[in-house]
Amino acid sequence: MTYDFNTIGALIGLVIAIILIIKKVHPAYSLILGALVGGLLGGGGLTTTVSTMVNGASSMMSSVLRIMTSGILAGALIKTGSAQKIAETIVDKLGQKRAIAAVSIATMIICAVGVFIDISVITVAPIALAIGKKANISKESLLLAMIGGGKAGNIISPNPNTIAASEAFNVDLTSLMLKNLIPALCALVVTIILATLLSKKKNGLMVEASDIEVNDTKLPNFFTAIIGPLVVIVLLALRPLADITIDPLIALPIGGLVCILVTRNFKDTISITEFGLSKVVGVSILLIGTGTIAGIVKASALQYDVINALEALSMPAFILAPLSGILMAAATASTTAGATIAAQTFAPTLIAEGVPCLAAAAMIHAGATVVDSLPHGSFFHATGGSVSMSIKARMSLIPYEALVGLTSTIVAVIMYLI
Repeated sequence: MTYDFNTIGALIGLVIAIILIIKKVHPAYSLILGALVGGLLGGGGLTTTVSTMVNGASSMMSSVLRIMTSGILAGALIKTGSAQKIAETIVDKLGQKRAIAAVSIATMIICAVGVFIDISVITVAPIALAIGKKANISKESLLLAMIGGGKAGNIISPNPNTIAASEAFNVDLTSLMLKNLIPALCALVVTIILATLLSKKKNGLMVEASDIEVNDTKLPNFFTAIIGPLVVIVLLALRPLADITIDPLIALPIGGLVCILVTRNFKDTISITEFGLSKVVGVSILLIGTGTIAGIVKASALQYDVINALEALSMPAFILAPLSGILMAAATASTTAGATIAAQTFAPTLIAEGVPCLAAAAMIHAGATVVDSLPHGSFFHATGGSVSMSIKARMSLIPYEALVGLTSTIVAVIMYLI
């Protein structure tokens, strides 16, 4: 085995990055600085460290390009009102008696069709709060329903985390999305059960009249709203169904443009695409920073030491896939960053150990949803703010969220073993 950096240096770099993120330093800068310090302390020298960081960032470019073009779809779904219409229709059809299930399913579908998980929660939140007020459901229960549904949708979506995992293992994006379908459905069921149990607890934060937003914007009909996402699904499905490859770089923006056209918002195309770009710029920059530290970790002895530790504990090598996803997502408080670092670092090792690429990518991806919503990440604060929840109350949901993510992870592992 050959490596440029030792394990201690790589781990110190990760710890420094985590501390800086907690201290509110921009995550991209935190990861870059952590990579630099980790490389130097890892014994690589300045030239080798910088070169490895640059190579790591360069390896992210294909993912960044696909994510940037995915912004067209996300922007179209949000600005045309299509995402809101899809959510409202699902909630209306399931009714007030099934409010928690409706909120979970709505968030899952919005996320699954290409809207980022935090934006999915923010989109569904006004609808959830309105129905929560009528049904007397606490904010904690509503937010858990949305977050859990979002986690379920996230592992079957063409979102940045899925793209990053598929790129690292060189597997088809559609195949990876389908691979986690059963884990996603299991996570959805657990979400509904946990949120229902949580709604029965006393002393929950109830929805106030001031929390309700009135939206007078005219929305498209449901059929029109769903056409854009359906186009994306059909285009991506052509590879496994007809052996016709339509790259997500093409499929995602085409779906967004179709959404803009069928909702008759073509005059606003420029502003919609600019809005979509603004939503993915942050993720793209984060991925570049993630690439730098992923490069250092990948070129370190960490992966070999982890394998040796697993062997010493008599644990099978495939456990590395979900475990790395869980740990890296917890470290970065980000599904995307966690899945990317884990996949970039351990893909060669997992492949060498005989774990199929698709299964390994699915287990890492599912694992990255377990503890990805810690307070040092933006998702924690964005989702809490969507329902006007205090930090203390928001933190009380973390164990429930972890159970949802753990459900999909365990099911993904079981599916690999079967």
